[in-house]
Amino acid sequence: MASQLRIALIAPLAESVPPRGYGGTERVVSYLCEELVAQQHQVTLFASADSHTQAELVVGAPQALRGEAGTAGVPMGWYMLMLEKLYQRVDDFDIIHSHVDYLPYSMMRRLGKPMLSTMHGRMDLPEYRPLYDEFRDMALVSISYAQRRPLPAAPWVDTIYHGLPRGLYSAGEGGDYLAFVGRMSPEKRVDDAIEVAVRAGVPIKIAAKVDPSERAYFEAVIEPLLGHELVDFIGEVGEAEKTALLKGARAFLFMVDWPEPFGLAMIEAMACGTPVIARRCGSIPEVVDHGVTGFVCDNLTQAVEAVGALDNLDRGIVRQTFERRFSAARMARDYVLAYRDQMLNHYRAGLSDIWDMGIAGDDTVRRRPT
Repeated sequence: MASQLRIALIAPLAESVPPRGYGGTERVVSYLCEELVAQQHQVTLFASADSHTQAELVVGAPQALRGEAGTAGVPMGWYMLMLEKLYQRVDDFDIIHSHVDYLPYSMMRRLGKPMLSTMHGRMDLPEYRPLYDEFRDMALVSISYAQRRPLPAAPWVDTIYHGLPRGLYSAGEGGDYLAFVGRMSPEKRVDDAIEVAVRAGVPIKIAAKVDPSERAYFEAVIEPLLGHELVDFIGEVGEAEKTALLKGARAFLFMVDWPEPFGLAMIEAMACGTPVIARRCGSIPEVVDHGVTGFVCDNLTQAVEAVGALDNLDRGIVRQTFERRFSAARMARDYVLAYRDQMLNHYRAGLSDIWDMGIAGDDTVRRRPT
């Protein structure tokens, strides 16, 4: 058995870990954290006080902050306090794994500690190019290869797809409606999902939160479409309601038109055996196996045609593909390999006995010739 690692996970503070409702990044951090603990690693989670974990929890804020300020305005002072707590305990960890973008970079450069930073968002922001020209010593993990395209020269060290616990969802038999789960934001194109359903003549159930920053868009663009007899707007749902919705759906519609970095809801649908119909944007062709777990479409007409072709897909195979490609156990193993690589890279120059420490794992430890 490979040696146990002491891992610090730094989570965003907008939502608890896991989130009560919507919150993709915090949900992934939770799945990773609990699986690392299950694999016998010593994990410390830096997150809000209302988080729930089998790991040690270090409180970064008294509660999740989305309700306080909305996703666009989380008070940064809480992050500074959380990072100070990390600094005070940095010697307790073998590796630090950040999920809060660039906030720890300057501090980590000076602490001289192995670190990984998983990027969860889009990489085409104008400030990112000069930022990563400077911080070329920060090891970045992408969540899809498509995510890297705007910034291919950034210090990427790995691509690790998200994963879900195998037992979180089970395959359902599907039903007579289409489903959408996600944010009510312009780039998610709920309006296009509604159009596909209406043109196909199939009911659609929409489970989406409306953040204060997106209220105007919702009222102007989406709300007028909700009166159609085929459209059922449910609002934001919890885990149990989401599970029932996805298991009962004929297919999951994901008509995004932005460079989607991953799309966690797609693999949630696959875990329920539910095929995905998605627009070819960003990571979509990496996540959806066209003709196996769903259909990758270039326009709305193709999406409507895909609804009519759903009987050609096997929901059992959709579930099996999820288990093979997108389990939390696979995700955690991939991250452990990345952790060990970063630890070896960090210590190789300064520790002459690195090969005798077992950092590479008992099954792969290499010794220098005598």
